[in-house]
Order: sequence, then structure tokens, then C-alpha cells
Amino acid sequence: MKSTPKISDTEWEIMRIVWERHPITAREILKQLLADDPTWHPKTARTLLARLVQKKALDYVEQGRTYVYSPLVNERECLASAGESFLDRFFGGSLKPMLAHFVGRQKLTKKEVEELRKLLDEATDGKTKQTGDKTWKR
Repeated sequence: MKSTPKISDTEWEIMRIVWERHPITAREILKQLLADDPTWHPKTARTLLARLVQKKALDYVEQGRTYVYSPLVNERECLASAGESFLDRFFGGSLKPMLAHFVGRQKLTKKEVEELRKLLDEATDGKTKQTGDKTWKR
């Protein structure tokens, strides 16, 4: 199994853009970063792109003076790896205390509680085992 690179919070911002719009030029990435947060500096973005290439999270091709980037890693696999790392670091790898922590701190609607119950029921039935499911949003 291929190892998933550790991606920092700021690198995640770049990866999300690349996953969504690849192949994409460095200029287009910077334009999107600046649209989301005007404090981004071009040199910082270039440094992070180079770091992501070094980590083998991104690849690029040169087209003249333009660099066109594409992901080498799958978003779902990176989300799964980051989730497992988070669970290990903060909750000793145990899902129950993490779930109790977040449920205790959030005000959930009845619909959200029903959705959580359904997910837990499906997990115990062995019907689903997905990571990175984008249908769960608050």
C-alpha cells in the first residue's frame, strides 16, 4: 500500500484547489488562493507547491514558462490518513471518546442525530465503510 504524505493545513488549501480543478496552473492556483484569502503571498504559494511536489503529493509539467499541476494522491485517501492521525493524536485511536467529545460540544438537530444513528447502524451492520464522504455537512 502506498504511503500517504503528511499535508500541513496550508498545503491542504492548495491541494483542495488542485483536486477540484486539475490540471491547473500555478497562476490559477494563486488566483483562487487570493480570492479565498487576500493575504496569500505568491512566494509562499510557490514554496508550498514545491514542497507538495517534493512530498509526491503533486506532479507538474512545464509548458513553456508555465507549470501545470496535477495531484498524485487521492483526496479520499488523504482525508482518511489525516482522520486516523487526528484520532491517534487526540483520542488514542479510539472513535468513541472523539464522538462523545464532539457530540457533547455541538448542538445537533434531530435530523443530524438521525443521520448519525443511521451511520452507526450501517457501520455495525458492516454495510458501509467510507471515508471522506462529503454528504455530512453542518
